[in-house]
Amino acid sequence: MAEAADFPGTSPSPARRWLRRTAALLAAAPLLTGMLQLSAEPTAHAVTPSAAASATGSRTVDVALDSLTPAAPSDGDTVTVRGTVTNDGKQAVTGAEVGLRLGPVLNDRSAIDSAAKRTGYQPGADGTEVGGKYVKKFSKLAPGVPQDFSISVPVKALDLGDAGVYQLGVSLTGRTTAQPWSQVLGFQRTFLPWQPDAADTKTRTTFLWPLISTSHLTAETGSDEQQTPVFTDDNLAKELAPGGRLEQMLSRGSELDVTWVIDPDLLASVDHMTRNYRVQTADGKSTTAGKHQAVAKEWLNKLEQTVKDKKVVALPFADPDLASLAHNGRAVTGSLGQLKDATDVGAKAVEVILHVKPQSDFAWPVDGALDPSIVDVSTSAGAHTVIARSDSLRESSGLPYTPNAARPIGGGTTAVVADARLSTAFQGDMTQAEDSTLAAQEFLSQSLMVTLQNPDKQRSIVVAPQRMPSASQAQTMAKALTALDDERWSEPQGLSAAAKAKPDPAASTRVPSARSYPASLRKQELPKAAFRSIQNTQNKLDRFQTILSEPDRVITPFGRAIDREMSTSWRGRAGEAGTFRQSVETYLSTLVDQVALISKSDAKLSGRSATIPVTVQNNLVQGVDHLVLRLTSSNPTRLKIGDKAYWEQPVKVAGGHAQSVKFTTTANANGPVEVYAQLYTQDGEPYGEEVRFDVQVTEITLTVMLVIAGGVLLLVLAGFRMYTQRKRAARQQAEEGPEDGPDGESGTEPGEDDPEQPSDPTPDTAPESADPSDTGERVDR
Repeated sequence: MAEAADFPGTSPSPARRWLRRTAALLAAAPLLTGMLQLSAEPTAHAVTPSAAASATGSRTVDVALDSLTPAAPSDGDTVTVRGTVTNDGKQAVTGAEVGLRLGPVLNDRSAIDSAAKRTGYQPGADGTEVGGKYVKKFSKLAPGVPQDFSISVPVKALDLGDAGVYQLGVSLTGRTTAQPWSQVLGFQRTFLPWQPDAADTKTRTTFLWPLISTSHLTAETGSDEQQTPVFTDDNLAKELAPGGRLEQMLSRGSELDVTWVIDPDLLASVDHMTRNYRVQTADGKSTTAGKHQAVAKEWLNKLEQTVKDKKVVALPFADPDLASLAHNGRAVTGSLGQLKDATDVGAKAVEVILHVKPQSDFAWPVDGALDPSIVDVSTSAGAHTVIARSDSLRESSGLPYTPNAARPIGGGTTAVVADARLSTAFQGDMTQAEDSTLAAQEFLSQSLMVTLQNPDKQRSIVVAPQRMPSASQAQTMAKALTALDDERWSEPQGLSAAAKAKPDPAASTRVPSARSYPASLRKQELPKAAFRSIQNTQNKLDRFQTILSEPDRVITPFGRAIDREMSTSWRGRAGEAGTFRQSVETYLSTLVDQVALISKSDAKLSGRSATIPVTVQNNLVQGVDHLVLRLTSSNPTRLKIGDKAYWEQPVKVAGGHAQSVKFTTTANANGPVEVYAQLYTQDGEPYGEEVRFDVQVTEITLTVMLVIAGGVLLLVLAGFRMYTQRKRAARQQAEEGPEDGPDGESGTEPGEDDPEQPSDPTPDTAPESADPSDTGERVDR
């Protein structure tokens, strides 16, 4: 049975009496009826049993309102409504007629809310049909078959009265075999803002146009000198390509007077794409060359031209999650310092890439939700203005109008309170033409109602939509804002001007307590463990950069990667956020491990002193410096390094090279000694893994000394014997006298030995010392 409200009256009619007489027959032949319908209408779309069961009364036919032009008509215009009607019931609709119904003028913003929530046709509340020639007729609507309609009505035929927001309904009336009388079988409700002439006092409207994306860059850079950036995927290229989300945001926004709110991370990522870049493969184990430089260049060049002389706000780099910082990260050392750095870097990036000087003293918490800790964190990085929303900073004084956005909230901080109704108007799925049309009409109607609430009072309002509108949402926002171009009741204004507007003395300035923060938003925050992980990565980066000859090559990519770890874009993606944090720390550890001591085999020391070489390997592209290598003996009584238990030596190694450092050791006793080699930074922090090896000390033994002493004694005895033989020979020669030669000279030449005499066995030189301590010994490894 149809709803009571769908009947023209309550008294029995001939049609109803006929229905009662034939009800039994119709109930007895449902299968035959269905078969006949299917055979007669082969093109009909299938209607599910559940849909058909609920398709009764004014919900029997789905009326889709795909377009309404002009969205805000003025005198002399013709309103054209286009859409489709689809029979969701089980029976064909005959005598169908689509017409417009003009409802009563609405009195306030709440009335618009209530009307938007109503479903189905309500007699009296939804007005009367314009009728006449302004209808579209269909002889028959088969189940599941959509039919297009278009109706054009001159504004004067609508008989609109004073300026205001009017309900506008599109209804379909018709008959079915079960209910063979004319009734409303389908209905769709929207709003028609009517402001025929320019308002005496216009509302100044600030619309934020956000250019924000998720994180796409990794911390990795190529191993070449150019530091080729590596992207997690190529999805950013899809957003920048024609028809993509960011391309639509730019092309649509370029025609509007809006305040651009930009995440510098997006600019930096696109800027990297304009040159050589690489993209990780699906398994993350390798990379391929990026190929979308042309798309990136075109988008970035167009953005630079668009924002020239426009109002630009730079968010902190990577759009950090201020609420997560306030609730979970503030207690972790260094988190607030990271926010300040992200703020400074962000403003500079926008200025360098776009050649405009942005404002960077605005903070934008998620959904404009505030509590005292969020305000404190926001202002700690230098922000003087916090963008809030009216469903967080609620009015409590019962103001009959929407107050100015600017509110002083203490400590020299201003809250710019965006209007919640206008800011959330485009959050739904706008891919269907009907959804886009209804959203635009409701936005325009709420905007006009703000002006009509107090037509003599100047107001400044702010609209802060979702951070990352889809392509269809961007198109809808642009359609709505374009309808305001003639400035009949609203004129554009920049965010700075809105923040400086005189606050309404009756407006609320009380920041809600922490208990009032939405639980749904708190569940999406980064946990404290995430900030501890970020802190660990930052500490490791701080230690690592102290040894580098070109620290900026590492500080910059990793500093920005740490910023991305705090991004608002991770909300609702806890698993992906954790994976990203882990990848950053893992890659940093990989670089740290490129500078290390080479493992060393055990050594033998066969003398009292020797040198031990230890090698430091640097596989980084750049050189390392400010490292100290310390060698420590576990048993200084047996083995000293230098003149004490340990010895230190500064280390400096060029990129891609290794350096051996030699230490002098002294042995005092036999046996093995464990030696530790460890790198340290200049501030005394250990760097890398410790290397251990054994040194086997072999001191000079007693047997060896006895052998050496015996050899020396034999040499002395041999020399003494030769000396006595010489003395005896000389004495004998003196007693016999010299033998004169023919010339009276001795028979031997001076210096010649008598051939009769034995030769002198004394060697010319003594053997060299064999003391191993004089030459040193090589350390065997």
